[in-house]
Amino acid sequence: MSRAFVNEDASGGPRRRFSLPDRDDPEFDAAAAAALLEAARDGATGDAEEATGYRWGAPQLHPHVTRILARARQQGDERLEQLAERFLR
Repeated sequence: MSRAFVNEDASGGPRRRFSLPDRDDPEFDAAAAAALLEAARDGATGDAEEATGYRWGAPQLHPHVTRILARARQQGDERLEQLAERFLR
């Protein structure tokens, strides 16, 4: 079979790990929003969804992503700005 059709990661290769506070910590949602966006930057959104329990675009995280978007614009981080805008759609 052509290598173009082989998903080498399907064998359970190394997964990205996230440093998150406990779920009952008031900062968990902000950390989850940041984790989802940073994972998307690296192509590991599924790992972040699994780690946080939130799906991409989760409305509960919109206030946090809005703050991240403002910070990305201020810092000139175009890629993070793009990802945050996509999350908020």
